[in-house]
Amino acid sequence: MTLHRVARVANVPEDRGLEVQVQGSKILLLRAGEQLRAYQAECPHAGAPLADGAVCNGRLTCPWHKAQFRIEDGGLCEPPALDSLKRYPLEVRDGDIWVGDQPLPDAHTPPSDDSRTFIIIGAGAAGTAAAAALREKGFGGRLLLIDREAEAGYDRTALSKYVIAGEMPLHDVPPLRDEEFYREQRIERLQGEVASLDAPNRTLRLTDGQSLTYDAALLATGGIPTPLTLPGADLPQVFVLRSKVHAQQILDSASAGQRVVIIGDSFIAMESASSLRQLGLNVTVLARHEVPLAKQFGDTVGKAIRARHEANGVVFHTQGNAVQIEGTDKVEAVRLDNSQRLPADLVLVGVGVTPATDAFTGLAKEQDHSLRVDGGMRVADGLWAAGDIATFPLNNQHVRIEHWRLAQQQARIAAANMLGGDEHYLDVPFFWTWHFGKTYDYLGHAEAWDEVEFNGDPDDPPFIGLFGKNGVVSAAVACEMDRAMAMLAERMKQPLRWEEAWRLIRDVP
Repeated sequence: MTLHRVARVANVPEDRGLEVQVQGSKILLLRAGEQLRAYQAECPHAGAPLADGAVCNGRLTCPWHKAQFRIEDGGLCEPPALDSLKRYPLEVRDGDIWVGDQPLPDAHTPPSDDSRTFIIIGAGAAGTAAAAALREKGFGGRLLLIDREAEAGYDRTALSKYVIAGEMPLHDVPPLRDEEFYREQRIERLQGEVASLDAPNRTLRLTDGQSLTYDAALLATGGIPTPLTLPGADLPQVFVLRSKVHAQQILDSASAGQRVVIIGDSFIAMESASSLRQLGLNVTVLARHEVPLAKQFGDTVGKAIRARHEANGVVFHTQGNAVQIEGTDKVEAVRLDNSQRLPADLVLVGVGVTPATDAFTGLAKEQDHSLRVDGGMRVADGLWAAGDIATFPLNNQHVRIEHWRLAQQQARIAAANMLGGDEHYLDVPFFWTWHFGKTYDYLGHAEAWDEVEFNGDPDDPPFIGLFGKNGVVSAAVACEMDRAMAMLAERMKQPLRWEEAWRLIRDVP
């Protein structure tokens, strides 16, 4: 390995990293107190430039999807990244920074002398994050990952944003982990579905008759798209979107110039409207609300997103409810309860998901079929739950939030506690959504607010908006304000006063 002179110490800022290059590799220089560190410069999740992120409270926050890493050693703190940062050797000589051209070795091999068996049911965002976290945290026993799909977990968020827009081939959808990882970490993958669960005896039975016992288990089965129960809903051109199979079905049937009616105005529905319009279809959204996404983003941003869709040719229909899908062998129209008829060649249903908990008959369930967990994601002795099926305590109330990153955060907490820890959710929920080339970020969870203020115009990004209650920031929404949102992702973990939040935003370069 050779050291290369890359910068002066004075060049490295206090509040963010400095990207340099060593032999064609991008390296990030960071200040860790009085010392300097060198790490890979791109986020291990999706390749975001970490120099565009924010440094706060000893953590580096990714500008895109808000993964967090410890500045001291590059260790992973928060997903959606599942790996720590690679660290490079660094020396300081007379004010010059010298960095090695090879990362330091990462000798992370779990021990194999543990006789316990841990089972994870579901290999999506939560399940895969839990498996990675268990090995990261030193679990050396048998680790079994059970999932309905034969393929290893993959990034489902790409389906509605890019795949059905024709921008990303299905085979390019990134896996959450590659096959080498499962092999090296001795994680067994098994395709199957759970038929029943006996929590007191720590036993589960699969639909193929297999019976498995465990020392600890995590339920991460996710959600099932809520289907239509209307006449004609079984026609072959009526779709939902949750898996690669669903996406392939849509792409096989969709072609430019066709008419698609999207029933619902959920995030999946709205992202699909953007994507199918970009694919060249004529898109009509049969919306439940006059202003889509207003419950999360507020009226101002919801109206701006609707206007963006309409400017790109999406038609919104907000009067009437679907009562029938017309057609004999193929879809012809969607008929409404006010006798209106919306011509259609395809129908996409986006009215939400139902927690996939039918097999867990012995567990108490909430009204929406989710499982209530305590602050450590525990359902019962030896049993935890995470992701779309979990109703968990947040800000002194029990809520269920269907966010990708949150599912992974919950899974990492559950993994720590399966190993005897006592971790609880102390973070800030985050998600992002994509509409006609614009990314909208959302931090926090605000069901009500008494103050809202914007810097910039939601109709003409960039902008950032804060929602507050009793003088404290409850949530933030933004477009093209990556570093400010990265800063808030850390600062909002503690109560953040309204005036301080705006001062932080103004001071972010």
